[in-house]
Amino acid sequence: MEIKPGLSALITGGASGIVIWIIVQLAKLAGNTVVATCGGGAKAKLLKELGVDRVIDYHSEDVKTVLREEFPKGIDIIYESVGGDMLNLCLNALAVHGRLIVIGMISQYQGEKGWTPSKYPGLLEKLLAKSQTVSGFFLVQYGHLWQEHLDGLFNLYSTGKLKVAVDPKKFIGLHSAADAVEYLHSGKSVGKVVVSVDPSFLPQVAQL
Repeated sequence: MEIKPGLSALITGGASGIVIWIIVQLAKLAGNTVVATCGGGAKAKLLKELGVDRVIDYHSEDVKTVLREEFPKGIDIIYESVGGDMLNLCLNALAVHGRLIVIGMISQYQGEKGWTPSKYPGLLEKLLAKSQTVSGFFLVQYGHLWQEHLDGLFNLYSTGKLKVAVDPKKFIGLHSAADAVEYLHSGKSVGKVVVSVDPSFLPQVAQL
């Protein structure tokens, strides 16, 4: 997921999971013009505090209109985690030689039978017409790079260049995992949603 300076980068679902938060900040640190979508004023405020150049709150703005009018040449690189209509919209907003990286599809996880496939008519024609690239990123296939990049992220965090957030809502005990997943689906989460499997871990405080 190489990020070069001087590009425009769009991150969908920008204030949800901690991975999205990190991508937003890494893109900004790399010298990109960063655009991020989110749902609601509270999330928009958080993204602005992270330095996002253009926050698109889809509760009050039309994402398609904003991208068409403010970025007429398209977006160079898009990190897409929503799927469905949002993915199709992103494909249409991708610049010539643009890259779209699929890192999730949260809108498609809630079908009665689980993962719901979607169709994207005209996909090949769109990619060919502008020499674009679409790729997937699933962490399982990149496990061998985990330690190296974790060390790099920790260095950025320890020097104050990277911020992290844990959603304040508490999920305690393994039985609450399903509720935590539904909370993610609700679109209300901000940052990492944590399930504390061992309730005794939560109140632990260092004793001097």
